[in-house]
Amino acid sequence: MNKITQTKNTLQGKTSIKDEFWGHYIRLVQDVVIPYQYEALHDRVPEAEPSHAIANFEIAAGRRTGEFKGWVFQDSDVAKWLEAVGYSLSIKRDLELERRADEVIELVGAAQQPDGYLDTYFIIKEPGKRWTNLQDCHELYCAGHFIEAAVAYYEATGKDKLLNIVRKLVDHIASVFGPEEGKLKGYDGHQEIELALVKLYRLTGEQKYLELSSFFIDQRGQEPNFLRKEWEDRGQVTHWSGKTDKTDLAYFQAHLPVREQSIAVGHSVRAVYMYTAMADLAALTGDAGLRQACERLWQNMTQKQMYITGGIGSTHHGEAFTFDYDLPNDTVYAETCASIGLIFFAKRMLELEPDAKYADVMERALYNNVLGSMAQDGKHYFYVNPLEVWPQACSCNPGKHHVKAERQGWFGCACCPPNVARLLTSLNQYIYTVHEDTLYTNLYIGNESVFTLGGQEVSVSQQSNYPWEGKVQLKVEPDAAAAFGIAVRIPSWSKGFELTVNGEAVDTAAELEQGYAVIRRVWNAGDVIGLNLPMQASRIYANPKLRADAGQTAIQRGPLVYCLEEADNGATLSSLSLNGAGAFSESFDASLLGGAVIVKTGGFRVDEASWNGELYGSTKAETKPVEITAIPYYLWGNRGSGEMKVWIRD
Repeated sequence: MNKITQTKNTLQGKTSIKDEFWGHYIRLVQDVVIPYQYEALHDRVPEAEPSHAIANFEIAAGRRTGEFKGWVFQDSDVAKWLEAVGYSLSIKRDLELERRADEVIELVGAAQQPDGYLDTYFIIKEPGKRWTNLQDCHELYCAGHFIEAAVAYYEATGKDKLLNIVRKLVDHIASVFGPEEGKLKGYDGHQEIELALVKLYRLTGEQKYLELSSFFIDQRGQEPNFLRKEWEDRGQVTHWSGKTDKTDLAYFQAHLPVREQSIAVGHSVRAVYMYTAMADLAALTGDAGLRQACERLWQNMTQKQMYITGGIGSTHHGEAFTFDYDLPNDTVYAETCASIGLIFFAKRMLELEPDAKYADVMERALYNNVLGSMAQDGKHYFYVNPLEVWPQACSCNPGKHHVKAERQGWFGCACCPPNVARLLTSLNQYIYTVHEDTLYTNLYIGNESVFTLGGQEVSVSQQSNYPWEGKVQLKVEPDAAAAFGIAVRIPSWSKGFELTVNGEAVDTAAELEQGYAVIRRVWNAGDVIGLNLPMQASRIYANPKLRADAGQTAIQRGPLVYCLEEADNGATLSSLSLNGAGAFSESFDASLLGGAVIVKTGGFRVDEASWNGELYGSTKAETKPVEITAIPYYLWGNRGSGEMKVWIRD
């Protein structure tokens, strides 16, 4: 195939991260996570649950014999690993890693069927049942992840082997699905291919990919409902639980046409992947109905169904949303993949409109839920991200069996670890967006970037000690003097800010535009923007309708949510309360898991010795004053099994 002339994404320039905090985690992904996951996919990590993912491809390719093992969507783990490799190679060329990836890609190509079909479950186990259970079996979901991997790998290496594989696969899919006579008018039970097809369109400029993405989005929830009819045609049998009395269309976000949806329902990962694609299509097509639906769904999800850590999906039953303000802390789900999908959605909404509320949520989810899901060794992960943990309850209470007090080495359903890897290695794509001739700074992550603004090529470098300090410097270097705008986000947690250009104060208090301080002027080489966002620990309270947090407070400093751990405060964290009038003291502890700002304050502990020993009594237990220590939530669980708590009685 001839080299593709890429359709340039005008919303992004070229950004390279040069940041002490995030650089550490990106190197961890490159040096530890990606190699570790490669071994896990090959079933060579003794302490981890077997993946079978590579073995399935070897069987499908005829290189070995055996049965399909793992989840029906096991292929997607390979695709997400390849995508993370692509992003990693775009940061730093690694010939050995590239060789390994090329071998995996060769294996994927060998498993592909002559007509372009690619899914090892149906190739090996049920070859006669392709496209007969879209509700449960994730064929299009897996295809979507391979599309994303192919785009990332091509952009990093220029190699088109995987890209040719997915284009052949998409041609096959387009021969099966579509509005034409004789084609399936269906869509996958797990959204993903919709956003992936947009990426393929942006790379190639081929309209057919955009049209196929639109078809899948537009068809969803229409009557006669495809998923209901498919389920009925199968004799009301599901892949997971056999014969059922009903199929829950809301679980698949297929209960209404997407433009009529206004409340986040169902499986949380599927939802945010779909919302991401809807926002993509709204931006590319100008579809007002899609955009308005995205805005309604964003508002409901982030203002009524999101945890303070940026987690979404409050129940382990179906990994799903429940209802407004239902956010329990100890039975929470808050799947890592869901927060990653929320970040995808936030990025697309920022591309639609420069509103800091989207970047605020992106930052919250990134620094807390997502970062906290991976251990500091890069080899252990949380699938579920709780806000309160009592280890004995996790092991003895069946209703909390999904909550873990320590991160796991791997999962049979290992969607989260490779998702973390691909997000962190592509983090450079989330720092800025461009609207017309204004550069919007969404995240404060040190970087060196190049954009076209005011008709000139402009180099921008950003430096900070974020998230520990709020002082940020942006140096602007246009090739020649030019007029354009630079916008800096004023986070929702900020209680004030100072802004300067070349040391001169800029008065923008009356000119904030949807949460951004925008400076429009003629810029010259060497101009420097200084932003100071004072950081101090403060109490955060929940909406009174959020019953799980009534009478309690959380601690937040800058973008970081804090928590109490048994390692610092002893057992029975439920017996602790803050001194409502007490001030916080803050100090940087270089010995704490790579270094972090810890917060201390006065509080009280119930004196168990004052209790009469009975289960209930008529006299309130006495309390005694204690010092309470809080650490950043993302660091919890790295010092052995123990209690943890975000919300504390105040």
